[in-house]
Amino acid sequence: MASVHESLYFNPMMTNGVVHANVFGIKDWVTPYKISVLALLYEMTTSKPIALQERRRLNKLILPLQQGPDLTLDQFLKTVEECCPQTAYAVKLRLHEMADGELKDMEYFFATLPTPFSAIDSEAYKTSVVGLFMRHMLLAYNKLSFSQVYKLYKALQQYYHNDSDMDLTSTEDNVGERMEKEELDTWSVRRSGVTCPLSQKQAEYFLARQAYLLKNDENKALKPSALQDELNNMLKFNPDFAEAHYLSYLNSMRVQDIFISTHSLLHYFDRLILSGSEGKSNGDEGYGRSLRYAALNLAALHCRFGHYQQADLALQEAIRIAQESNDHVCLQHCLSWLYTLEQMKGSDSSVLTEDSVKMAAHFCLPYLVSLGIQSLVQQGAVQGKTAHELMDALKDTDILHWKHSLSELIDISLAQTTSIWRMYGKSTMAQQQAQLLLNMNSLEQVNFGVQQNNTEAFAVALCHLAELHAEQGLYGAVSEVLKHLKEQFPPHTQHAKLWMLCDLKIQFDRAMNDGKYHLAEPHVTAIAALNKTEGLYRKAQVLKALNRTTEAYSILQRLQLYCEKIKYTEMIIRVMLVTAELHWESSGFATALPLLLQALALARQHHLQAMASETILHLAFTQLMLGVPEQALGVLHEAMEPILAHGAVMDKGRALLLAARCQMAMAGTRLPPCCLPPALGLAVQSLGEAAAYFSMLDCKERLRDVHYLQARLHHTLGQTPQRNKCAMLFRLLDQELQAPGAAVAMRL
Repeated sequence: MASVHESLYFNPMMTNGVVHANVFGIKDWVTPYKISVLALLYEMTTSKPIALQERRRLNKLILPLQQGPDLTLDQFLKTVEECCPQTAYAVKLRLHEMADGELKDMEYFFATLPTPFSAIDSEAYKTSVVGLFMRHMLLAYNKLSFSQVYKLYKALQQYYHNDSDMDLTSTEDNVGERMEKEELDTWSVRRSGVTCPLSQKQAEYFLARQAYLLKNDENKALKPSALQDELNNMLKFNPDFAEAHYLSYLNSMRVQDIFISTHSLLHYFDRLILSGSEGKSNGDEGYGRSLRYAALNLAALHCRFGHYQQADLALQEAIRIAQESNDHVCLQHCLSWLYTLEQMKGSDSSVLTEDSVKMAAHFCLPYLVSLGIQSLVQQGAVQGKTAHELMDALKDTDILHWKHSLSELIDISLAQTTSIWRMYGKSTMAQQQAQLLLNMNSLEQVNFGVQQNNTEAFAVALCHLAELHAEQGLYGAVSEVLKHLKEQFPPHTQHAKLWMLCDLKIQFDRAMNDGKYHLAEPHVTAIAALNKTEGLYRKAQVLKALNRTTEAYSILQRLQLYCEKIKYTEMIIRVMLVTAELHWESSGFATALPLLLQALALARQHHLQAMASETILHLAFTQLMLGVPEQALGVLHEAMEPILAHGAVMDKGRALLLAARCQMAMAGTRLPPCCLPPALGLAVQSLGEAAAYFSMLDCKERLRDVHYLQARLHHTLGQTPQRNKCAMLFRLLDQELQAPGAAVAMRL
């Protein structure tokens, strides 16, 4: 849940924390850099016609140049040259005439400045952005005394000569060569190596830009250390600049720095209250409003770091102040965080959530209504609600999102739908929803060239796509998706843990499928660091594969108790299946049956089709080992369709291999000799399909098992050439693996 205070993105009309750029002892607005910008506008209006594409680029550049911090001359000219080399050269010449000439040359420039803008056919009207800027400049310049004009001229000379590195004798074509590209987001609050304060507008522009980037594309914002240096420099000149403290809080949250984030958040609200910006407009109400939102933001901060007791105390304080002030909006935000906190603790918060949704709807707060419904959907999925009930609820929220243009919540809804379909085992639907999110145009207004593609919803959707491709053996596509995730969400960003865990799980599963347990074992520690539950489960899998049965069983029992406590149904079923496999290794097939039936009942109760199909595979194998292949094949047919439609390639291969073994067992014990060829022919066909699936994963241990069974079948059918071919393939794989695998008869 995002911060609930309204000052997250700063209003440029706010007047608290004014920082004047009175660097040269002259009035605000008149600086050498501003003269450079004005020279650019003059040349754009008076010079020879500019190509349409170049003019468009220059027009897009005007506002950032006017509102942004002052650039050095070198930075300024490089920026302009990237848009139009000819104009950059003309601006350089214009500045050269003034800086290397006399004071009268600068005065002449200001005297002739209004001429092109006052023309009837001029593109720059007096009320346009360019026109207003020009009028501000002229008004400020005309108010300067002679001594101030002289200081400005000397400052212009210093500004020009400190950065002048362009050879004015070079031809215009040579100047047109591109200089090295510098990103516009590296605005510096230091000019010519000297630390200088910013003007009010420059500071607000810098803060608004970085806050927007942190929300929508953190990768394009300044690095945490660089941004903190800029903020510290800004606060050195004005410690009461509240918005700078708030951006420092957001920046510290990026690197999980609890001390600086708490310190900055408290300073933000202290400065907000001391500045009187809220109290002046709202009296005592403004003071109280800041206090309750300060407590609420502090509660959210502690929730983020898992400090539930401190979060609860801060939340109770916010509720108390909001009740005293009769602030229903703040109370609804408090209620939203209250049920979120209860969920984090592992408690059932459905009643609180329902109350929150009703009250938010009553006070016309669609954002909170939608968040509440999405939370109820998530709880409903865990509690075993049917898919159509959850999708109906999400459909209602989607109507709300589109009605109020809640773009961020539309993304969250699609990501949540993707997760729900995957949980229910419908991989095709999950992939469709993920692609819908990735290909949807954002409703957010695009500022600073940023697309809204680095939010948590996009990270979740991309991770699902990576896992879905890995299940189908498309590891090349997986690498591309993970590469994009790593570029979009660098390791220091808050959502990087999602792709890190996804990558580790894919590598672990691939190593286990290949039988390379020595490669899978190191991944367990890394997975446990990101997700303790997943780490324990995969540690048990490795221990089982290494025949360390006692240790694996102990871990599984602890894990099952923990998952039952937190109601993690999917993991409970997985633990039961691995425990059943441990019983198989001691030939306790009858002992495994009750456990598998319990797991199947749990999967069906919660409508987990993928887990139900996996459990049926285990049941069929158990029945085959107990000597009832007819019942095993009958049970297996129930799961075959969903596995072939939505299952992973490994599951498809295992299911077909098990079906072939059941057909072989039935043919060997129940059928007369005359019926053997047709029955065994079905088994041969099933083994061929299983081999194709295992080949997609390059799963050599499984292929070795398939070739062994194929050789036996062809021998029984008297097909000597096919038998010899399969026997040769088996021998080659057996020699390559150089390790005895589990007996074919004892492995699913």
